[in-house]
Amino acid sequence: MNDKVFAKPIKKQFEFDEEVAAVFDDMLSRSVPFYEESQEMTRFFVLKALQNGGIMYDLGCSTASLLISIAKQNPDVTLIGLDNSEAMLEQAGKKAHAFNVDINLLNADILEYDYEKANVFVSNYTLQFIRPLVREELVKKIADALKKEGVFIFSEKVISHHAKLNKDLIEHYYDFKKKQGYSEFEIAQKREALENVLVPYSEEENIKMAKNAGFSHCEVVFRWANFATFIAIK
Repeated sequence: MNDKVFAKPIKKQFEFDEEVAAVFDDMLSRSVPFYEESQEMTRFFVLKALQNGGIMYDLGCSTASLLISIAKQNPDVTLIGLDNSEAMLEQAGKKAHAFNVDINLLNADILEYDYEKANVFVSNYTLQFIRPLVREELVKKIADALKKEGVFIFSEKVISHHAKLNKDLIEHYYDFKKKQGYSEFEIAQKREALENVLVPYSEEENIKMAKNAGFSHCEVVFRWANFATFIAIK
């Protein structure tokens, strides 16, 4: 289904409800620049980390596209997707059934969940929705749950602390969205809905957060304007 969520006036903040879940895959492909390319890179690193088996967690797994693609390429690993949106998990379950893959989908709070020792954690545009006061606590919890040399791959919107550059990056991104068929009204509506819900960090702040949490190394492996994919190694 095509994303038309913000084609009408909104009266609430953004949330991952039934309406969003139904069009989420289309929303991602048209709202996140080079989404498929960043996901292909994520799959590469995940499969490398799981080549001898192991456990992977996808935090905020949404409709489980990444987990399904991993399961199709390596069915002999334990894949666990966590999300607190029942609507997203319902869509994920339907897709997993259609592709006949074995993945574990759980309605859970990623801040409170009791993680097993794992080889890989992935978080695609999820940390930015976690309140800054507890975001670093979550990243530390992830680091603690990873095995030695385990990896945490996360993608985030990022900001620049240079005011003019940040403004220009946002303008460039909105131009991208217009080319994907979104109207100025839809762009403005979504921006308003995400106000105070999505709180991005800069590239440097994300790297510092990972290192403070216990990762030995963290760097950007993919970036387009104000979207970045990071890999952190324990």
